[in-house]
Amino acid sequence: MLIPRIITKAVKEALQPGKVTILYGPRQVGKTTLLSQLAEELEESNLQISGDQLRYREVLSSQDERKLKELIGSKKILIIDEAQRVPNIGLNLKIVVDNIPGVKVLVTGSASFDLAGKISEPLTGRKKTFMLYPVSYQELTDWLGKFEAREQLERWLVFGSYPEALTIESRRQRENYLAELVSSYLYKDILDFGGIKKADKVVDLLRLLAFQIGNEVAISELASNLSMDRATVDKYLDLLEKSFVIYRVGGFSRNLRKEIAKTSRYYFYDNGVRNALIENFNGLNLRNDKGQLWENFLYIERMKFNENLGRRANYYFWRTYDQKEIDLIEERGGNLYGFEFKWQGEMRRVVAEEFTKAYPAAQVQTITTKNFSTFLGV
Repeated sequence: MLIPRIITKAVKEALQPGKVTILYGPRQVGKTTLLSQLAEELEESNLQISGDQLRYREVLSSQDERKLKELIGSKKILIIDEAQRVPNIGLNLKIVVDNIPGVKVLVTGSASFDLAGKISEPLTGRKKTFMLYPVSYQELTDWLGKFEAREQLERWLVFGSYPEALTIESRRQRENYLAELVSSYLYKDILDFGGIKKADKVVDLLRLLAFQIGNEVAISELASNLSMDRATVDKYLDLLEKSFVIYRVGGFSRNLRKEIAKTSRYYFYDNGVRNALIENFNGLNLRNDKGQLWENFLYIERMKFNENLGRRANYYFWRTYDQKEIDLIEERGGNLYGFEFKWQGEMRRVVAEEFTKAYPAAQVQTITTKNFSTFLGV
């Protein structure tokens, strides 16, 4: 069952001769499906290939103009899935757009640490980048209807919104799918490109992070718990970020000396992945981490909402040494927006007052189950 993705139109419009359009996103998130959909919709002839296929990978890494021209032939659009698996992909794409007039290029990557490094310098000023997340709440609403999407909120909080997890009706099968996702696909790029032989320590690190959503993470404490050195933990965190498993948020500090700025919080791109890591798919009435699930869900859904709008924003948390805090500070268009996420209740008045006193132009709001739909553009 095809779930319409909002970003499809923008990706299609970005395809231009002499330009490379890049679609990043985690594995299994629907990039290949979106490419196939685009390939059917495009009126111009196109060649769709995968970087996983050796025969294509050899040509695409050859730096040989003749071979590249032979591969593309008379096609007007070149579509490459999993382009991060092609050596020297950036330089070869530069040869393509420089020497094959009129050709448009679209590539996907499930790991930005490898693809971004290969593409950025050769294609400076000639690329457009998009991010495809797990299905957004906005897309779920378009697909199911506003009432049904809202009625199944608990399902999204527990099982997340990977496309396949959404279309599996059996609870047990959803659990099995997410367990398989976590045990194999999720780490493929880290193991392939990160120089890591075993995934055990990566999984252990993710499990520790899964229990610390909404809290600052101390690298030294992680290193101690994992019996690893700090540099290795930093490396693993960086690889996990660039593989779109976790997202790092720093502290916001501009005006007050007592603001905390040098620590980080980590969120998961998908609640289902987080729950698979800790092997807990219990319903909300049996959990003591509803607040963490709610915060993670809203953080990532807000990022999806802004991405789907083509709206750039920076994300932070705000906390002072006397324990006043706001979950999300969104910096966008020169303005500040503060959002506190509460499953129940409201932001403490003293917190809102202190933040707006320091940043008078900022807007502050509590997001609950009553108003979250508007916050997410629904």
